[in-house]
Amino acid sequence: MLNAVRHIAAITLLALAALPAAAQYPSKPIRIIVPLPAGSATDTVARILQPTLSQAFGQPIVIENKAGADGAIAGMELIRAAPDGHTLMLATNSPLVAVPVMRKEPPYSIHDFTPISTAGRYTFFLLVNAEVPARTLAELLAYARANPDKLNYASGNTTAILSTAQLMALGKISMVHVPYKGEPAGITDLVGGRVQVMFATPTTALAFVKEGKLRALATTNTRRTALLPDVPTMAEAGMTGFTMSSWAALVGPAKMPKDVTERINREFNAALRRPEVRELLERQAFEYGGSTPEELDAFIKEQFEVWKRVTREAGIKPE
Repeated sequence: MLNAVRHIAAITLLALAALPAAAQYPSKPIRIIVPLPAGSATDTVARILQPTLSQAFGQPIVIENKAGADGAIAGMELIRAAPDGHTLMLATNSPLVAVPVMRKEPPYSIHDFTPISTAGRYTFFLLVNAEVPARTLAELLAYARANPDKLNYASGNTTAILSTAQLMALGKISMVHVPYKGEPAGITDLVGGRVQVMFATPTTALAFVKEGKLRALATTNTRRTALLPDVPTMAEAGMTGFTMSSWAALVGPAKMPKDVTERINREFNAALRRPEVRELLERQAFEYGGSTPEELDAFIKEQFEVWKRVTREAGIKPE
């Protein structure tokens, strides 16, 4: 009897081994690493997708916030994980391209990830504390030129760092940088007046804009957003050379099985198409949109070159 049980178990194991990886996937909860703190725009997007993805895969989706070091902490956590599809990252341009571009000795390269799908683009606003005597971008630039290094600017991610660097380079102004691990802490200090200027998402800032505690001077989008339709684009506000944008994508560790990658891609894109998911993402002014793994791979490589050019033009040297 015991030998028969062992024989059946051996046959079962052999049968499982013969199945494609995607047929066995997922066999346990799926971790999605978020390179920013709770309450950030990326964390919010991940949690909007969480229940739909959990239902699709039949396993719990566990969100893990690994903030800090411009996303490098999250990036290193991911590349150390087993490439079996059970550990993924909802990444922004910070860990995927900014870390490889902005570090003299980056801890990884863009080739250390498996591209799965784009998720979409973030809306960013150029914000000032309500006490700053500027109601337009032109007025902010004039005030900053008349008061060099008197304004402090916050950053909660690399998009904010490069956006402000490009703003200062194009506007020929100088401000003092105060970095934060994420947007929520930076917005708190912006509202409190400890910093005066910040590029941030509506996820963390919109309520304060509506309360009159912050003022939105422009959006980095190529078109105005319905959340604040009276706020012009950077180009409309007079800064036509401004090119920074921020995006999110789903990636895994390098060398994931192709069939597992394709399964995750299908479910992720299906989740983005769900009406209830789209409605929630639109409330965050998140311009959702999926892709194939191959399209994301090409996009990351293109963005790597774009970020190299922008950092060079803004005078930012790798540290």
